[in-house]
Formats: sequence, C-alpha cells, structure tokens
Amino acid sequence: MRPILIAEDERPIADLIELTLTGAGYACEQANDGGTAADLIAEHDYELAVLDIMLPGIDGYELLRYLRSTGTPVIFVTARTTLQDRVRGLNLGADDYLTKPFEPLELVARVESVLRRTGRANVVLRAFGVELDPAAHTVTRDGQPLHLAPREFELLELLMRNRGLTLYREVLYERLWGDDEAFDTRPLDLCIARLRRKLGWKEEIHTVFRVGYRLEQEDAP
Repeated sequence: MRPILIAEDERPIADLIELTLTGAGYACEQANDGGTAADLIAEHDYELAVLDIMLPGIDGYELLRYLRSTGTPVIFVTARTTLQDRVRGLNLGADDYLTKPFEPLELVARVESVLRRTGRANVVLRAFGVELDPAAHTVTRDGQPLHLAPREFELLELLMRNRGLTLYREVLYERLWGDDEAFDTRPLDLCIARLRRKLGWKEEIHTVFRVGYRLEQEDAP
C-alpha cells in the first residue's frame, strides 16, 4: 500500500496524526506547508491525503484540486468548523471532513471508511509476531493460525490499529457492544484477559489504571 500524505503546518498535530496512522498500520509522509505538499503530490502517488485547509503558501482547497485529478481520496482535518466550511470542502470533492480537536480513534475509523468506499482498504496489521488480516478475517502468531471470537478479533484490530495510544474503556465498550449507557467494565476486561492468554501477550497490552488499554509500541531493532 502506498503511504498517506499528511499536510499540516502545526507540527505537534502533524506528529499526532502520523503516530495515530502509523500505529494503525499505515506508512505516512509529512508536509508542513502547501508548497512542499504540492511538490510531493507531483512526485509520488498516495493512498490517501489528510489535509489542513489553512496551510502556508498553497491552501488545502488548492491541494484538493491537485489530488482530485489523481484520484487520491482526501480527508480534511481542520479548525474551520462552520457549516459553510464543511459544505465547501465536501462540494469541492473531499471524501470526509473532520474538525479539530479530534479523537485519534475517530480519525482511524474515518480513514478506514474512506479507503473501503474507494476500494483501497488492504492493510495487514503486525505487532509482536502477530498478523491480523481484516479482509480475510484471519489472525496468525509466528505463522500459526489462531481462533478468536468475533469480539476478540474486533478488539485486537482496534488495539493494533491504534498501537501506542491509550483507548478509553468507554470507547472500546461502545465499539464492541454498542450501548455505552449500559457500560460495564467486566465483559471488556474478560475479553482483554482472553486475548492476552491466546496471544501470549502478558505485557504487550498495557492496562492504564481507571482509563483503558494500550497496545505497546515495539522497540526499534
């Protein structure tokens, strides 16, 4: 899969987007101004672009026009929150529009949704010897197939797509059970315990006390 382009002039936000998407299994390239982004678009093909609107030099709307000509999907991530801004961005051809501040889990969900709609979702997730293929719905550990229950598979996919990020218990419960009003930590905690046992991950899934869970990053070789 080709990398995702991140065009964002605020470096901490660009780094957060990159950390979020690389943790979800995507390669990324950053540009911190519109001119650099335009040069990268001219030189490379991208699977998707995440654009701010208010960029130095060439703004996000102009970059969107360049990208539409290449067929590259675009998600705006911007501080411009008015209805007029959202309508303009979508009418110009953006595939989605997310306002700041945003939740990392929501960004990943929107990227996946756009890639599915455009037929580009094809990422095999890897961590600590485990491979998860969302399209084939398979999991292997050191090349050996593992059987996971549907909720275990979905929970593992969420953790692997957001590696290095703490996911709140309430968010995980709502994604897996669909009713945050009936929130109960016990089913989620049991699901985590079964995953740890089946994967042999004692320390890899970290419990953040009274907050949630995080799949740790692997140390660089």
